[in-house]
Amino acid sequence: QVRLVESGGGLVQPGGSLRLSCAASGSFFSINVMGWYRQTPGKERELVARVTNDGTTNYADSVKGRFTISRDNAKNTVYLQMNSLKPEDTAVYYCNVGGMNLLRHNNFNIWGQGTLVTVSS
Repeated sequence: QVRLVESGGGLVQPGGSLRLSCAASGSFFSINVMGWYRQTPGKERELVARVTNDGTTNYADSVKGRFTISRDNAKNTVYLQMNSLKPEDTAVYYCNVGGMNLLRHNNFNIWGQGTLVTVSS
């Protein structure tokens, strides 16, 4: 029903910036929450940031003040602006979207394919 496509990952030096994008496509759905998670080998996937329909945002303490999440409702797209990147930010970043199937009138929670962010000198 809904597919997510992520982009924007890559290699950046410490202190640099990257901007991730995640676009949702499909038909007959509405989105309630969009967020970004990240995962490194041997560790649990952790929340980085999320934003709800009313604009409420939530950030992990480790990224607060450096990352900014935003969304374009008309485009069903969520962004993550990452500034002052640190080596410990290196991870695969996954887009997560929760919403409703308007035909079946039930909720869904889906994940993007992941995009690799590497912070290294």
